[in-house]
Amino acid sequence: MSEGPIAAIIREKLTAALSPQRLELEDDSWRHAGHHHEGGMDAKPGGESHFNLVIVSPVFEGQSRVARQRTVNALLRPELSGPVHALSIKALTPSEVS
Repeated sequence: MSEGPIAAIIREKLTAALSPQRLELEDDSWRHAGHHHEGGMDAKPGGESHFNLVIVSPVFEGQSRVARQRTVNALLRPELSGPVHALSIKALTPSEVS
């Protein structure tokens, strides 16, 4: 399945700012079909409103879990203020996955 425009923006922003060694982004919107916030950008079912993110970056070294989430949320503020209703974040350092 190809990536939608919101996922592409998220991937681009995180890659540019955090140079991740691993970035997995899953559109999980289908699991929220029928919810009032479903539809995201184009107000259609499955419209990129819910995502799961796993990101591994050396930028997170020395940051708490909360600080890592704040970093990601700050980078994606416009998306989280609009089309994206929910973002599950698992932010790790390279040493935490090796």
